[in-house]
Amino acid sequence: ILKKKKREREPQVKKTTAPLPKLYLVERKMGRSRRSFLTELARSKGFIVEDVLSDVVTHVVSEDSQASSLWAWLKGGPVKNLPVMHVLDISWFTDSMREGKPVAVETRHLIQDTLAASPEATTPTPVSTVSQYACQRRTTTKNNNKIFTDAFEVLAESHELNDMEGPCLAFRRAASVLKSLPWTVQNLRVTEDLPCLGEHSMCVIEEILQHGHSFEVEKILSDERYQILKLFTSVFGVGPKTAEKWYRRGLRSFSDVLAEPGIRLNRMQQSGFLHYGDISRAVSKAEAQALGNIIDEAVRAITPDAILTLTGGFRRGKDFGHDVDFIVTTPQLGKEERLLTSVIDRLKQQGILLYCEYQASTFDESKLPSHRFEAMDHFAKCFLILRLEDSQVEGGLQTAEEDRRGWRAVRVDLVSPPVDRYAFTLLGWSGSRQFERDLRRFARMERRMLLDNHALYDKTKFLAATTEKDIFAHLGLEYIEPWQRNA
Repeated sequence: ILKKKKREREPQVKKTTAPLPKLYLVERKMGRSRRSFLTELARSKGFIVEDVLSDVVTHVVSEDSQASSLWAWLKGGPVKNLPVMHVLDISWFTDSMREGKPVAVETRHLIQDTLAASPEATTPTPVSTVSQYACQRRTTTKNNNKIFTDAFEVLAESHELNDMEGPCLAFRRAASVLKSLPWTVQNLRVTEDLPCLGEHSMCVIEEILQHGHSFEVEKILSDERYQILKLFTSVFGVGPKTAEKWYRRGLRSFSDVLAEPGIRLNRMQQSGFLHYGDISRAVSKAEAQALGNIIDEAVRAITPDAILTLTGGFRRGKDFGHDVDFIVTTPQLGKEERLLTSVIDRLKQQGILLYCEYQASTFDESKLPSHRFEAMDHFAKCFLILRLEDSQVEGGLQTAEEDRRGWRAVRVDLVSPPVDRYAFTLLGWSGSRQFERDLRRFARMERRMLLDNHALYDKTKFLAATTEKDIFAHLGLEYIEPWQRNA
């Protein structure tokens, strides 16, 4: 019998691993609840997160990209090892969470002590990388660069009215980047490393810095065609193509349109003209809340356990909006199918429904995912104009003194997804439009996924989500609160 030769053991090599970094998350700007959430997230992935800033900390992570104020706060603290610590932008933390391990610290991650480097510097500089994607930036309603973004919005709108999608998107992206900055652009040098600012955008910024305004924008604003198309498209139900058609027919005012025998207005346009004075005026937060009470009462009379959520600009913290958007669904899958028609019937009975266009659901799970971008989702929805009484609004309606009616017409949109798609619809209907565009672009370009108001797909696999945070987690993105999505 042949004896088996004993297998020689390979010599054991002692593995050496670098000590794990000790993180400290700065609560300033981040907030307590968010810091607590990120701390739990990091610890669940094996990271060491210190509760107190001390000399054992190796990596300080902050969402405060104002380098001077952050460093002033750090230097006022008790730590002595500050010069050897990494002071990092939140992008390093996000990259590390995505990789599941601490990534190498790059220059783009560092928040430099700019005052130490240049004490005489008075102009803020972009001390951390600004992402090209709005879904990786925090944008509140506070806009430090309104003089520039207003100019970009006029240029974008002008290109949109001329059916030039490329330049329109370019200016909207440029405006979105400047809206996110926590500082004011005071010279061209500070914009050099910012994304989405093309040569045309830079020329506009330079012109405004030199003269206080843009000659190109002023020329557009004084152009008759731009003024007329903007007027026509301000009517509910009138898009750029219809406005252009009317302009080419020589129509220059509402009275021209209404008196033109060849013009046949659809129901939406008829209501748009009829209630123009009301629905062209901004809706206040108090008016939106009053409408929420009306819809809530109508919905709960039909389904007591219904879920009703205010979305759109008001969810993002805006004080005024053009209309009021709600999502309504039920905890029981399928029960939402007849909900909107029942709500419409109830509003009719109350005598407050001035206009209604209902679109039944065409949602078909078997046809998803769709590679073609569509502006609207396939869930049941209705576009309404409701009568809102002065007595229903806390503080009263915002109307002109000469308006003695005691009520106004307000546009209200309702969408009713199945409860298992609620999170996707909530994310999509909350906006802003540029935030949603970039979120979908990020999913497609960076994650090779498909995202819309119906679902998120990784190749052909549906990724379920019950909250917006679940969707951000699937995409490997840090969660951004609704009030920080005003891109």
